[in-house]
Amino acid sequence: MSATALIVGTGSGLSASLARVFAKEGFTVALASRQPDKLSKLSSEIGGASFAADASKPDDVNQLFNDVEQKLGVPKFVIYNPSWRVRGAFTELDAADVAKTLEITAYGGFLVAQAAAKRQLELGEGAIFFTGASASVKGYPQSAPFAMGKFALRGLAQSIARELAPKNIHVAHFIIDGAIRSETRQEPPDKPDSYLDPDAIAQTYLNIWRQPRSAWTWEVELRPWVETF
Repeated sequence: MSATALIVGTGSGLSASLARVFAKEGFTVALASRQPDKLSKLSSEIGGASFAADASKPDDVNQLFNDVEQKLGVPKFVIYNPSWRVRGAFTELDAADVAKTLEITAYGGFLVAQAAAKRQLELGEGAIFFTGASASVKGYPQSAPFAMGKFALRGLAQSIARELAPKNIHVAHFIIDGAIRSETRQEPPDKPDSYLDPDAIAQTYLNIWRQPRSAWTWEVELRPWVETF
């Protein structure tokens, strides 16, 4: 039986590329989203399964892992991909919107990682990967909530990487420093490859997954060749 990979926060962009790459690698891929009906085409394409879950809700996360385990087996590899962004002048931000940003971007990462770690510790191996952003290390104007959430997610990854690596669980955080190309967002003709290719990002996740444990990476930054540091 093939190993199971769980991608939480699946949509049509990077997460879809990740699903295809890891299905090709031989994983049975579980796709989790608040709107699983939108995943039917991708799930059918890769021979995976779709599950409904709000990653910011403890009961949803517990049910998700129970359902995946029952249907496909314990997820040996888990990717946390959701995030939520609210922009605006700092003095005009709505407190409820800020709380939602933190719940989805950071608190959900904690819930998913904890559920994954409990099961992977029993397996004696596993991996938990987090998708970060430029905001993981750079707080931009009028984007305080997103920076708060992504900084918190990075801190979570760094902490549990130190705790779980000696127990044979590889934790890694990916800083996606730039815009990701999509069907609706293409780089201008005079600036080729100025957006990150989601398939290329997914290949890097796969490369980190394949690392020997004598030389594990806990964090990697990815940016287009024209992006300024």
